[in-house]
Amino acid sequence: METRQLLAFTTVVQTGSFTKAAATLNCSQPTITTRIKALEEALGVVLFRRLPRGIQMTSAGVELLPFARNIINLTEKARKAITMNGEPHGKLVIGSAQSLTDYRLLPLIEYMCWRYPSVQLSLHSRNTLNNLNSVRDGALDCAFFIGAIEPREGLETTVLCPEPLVMVAGPSHMLTQRQSLTEDDLTSSTLIRAENGASYHELFEHSLGYDDTRAPVLELDSVDAAKRAVASGLGIALMPEVTVASELADGRLVRLPWSPTFRVYTQFGWRQDNSTNPAVTALVSAAAQVVSDQVASLT
Repeated sequence: METRQLLAFTTVVQTGSFTKAAATLNCSQPTITTRIKALEEALGVVLFRRLPRGIQMTSAGVELLPFARNIINLTEKARKAITMNGEPHGKLVIGSAQSLTDYRLLPLIEYMCWRYPSVQLSLHSRNTLNNLNSVRDGALDCAFFIGAIEPREGLETTVLCPEPLVMVAGPSHMLTQRQSLTEDDLTSSTLIRAENGASYHELFEHSLGYDDTRAPVLELDSVDAAKRAVASGLGIALMPEVTVASELADGRLVRLPWSPTFRVYTQFGWRQDNSTNPAVTALVSAAAQVVSDQVASLT
């Protein structure tokens, strides 16, 4: 079984015919036919049925297809790694929480663009659970996220920095007049989720025993929209302190006298089988340095 045979097979599937596959691969139709027959003989199965109106994959072909695509992909990655002598290159598709994208990662992106011009970054803001699941299934190469330190199946993770959380309200909110807050004070106030799906919201609500009898929850995907909602007095919000530092400094938001009983950290995660990717390795190293410098400048 050879890579060129697998490439002929996947191209026939993609184009729907032997003739179109030959044109795509810039070779003759008999060459494609020979490669498919050789692949079928090597595997001892029939991959296509020849029908009056075209071809149709057999069940063996359907089963082979994802493996063939993966082998071709890995072969191409290996070829590029060898020809680039390990220099970071290629495209990295990265997931991140919006708060990290906007308040932590822009200096990192700038650094990567200048230091590793052969690495193309594509950054997507989603919630933590979706990001980590997408890393596991290969839709993302890696992800930045805020969460507790815990084992994550199929992933390698590294902690970049503690991520302090702060409970905030608008200046006119009644809780700003309190010297201390009880759990009832918090659960009886409308909670504004700054990033719907963020793991720290789950930790917070679990710690206070939130249920359907508690005050309503206003879900907003935008950090900026959540800050405006809180500032206008619609409710309170638990947010990473880095996202509200300027609003706390100028009085648009007020820090409430309450601290969570749990701790969360900004972390970076990637698939265990992607650990040798030079671009991922470069991004991990750069992230550790840039975030460390950023935290030091704020203390």
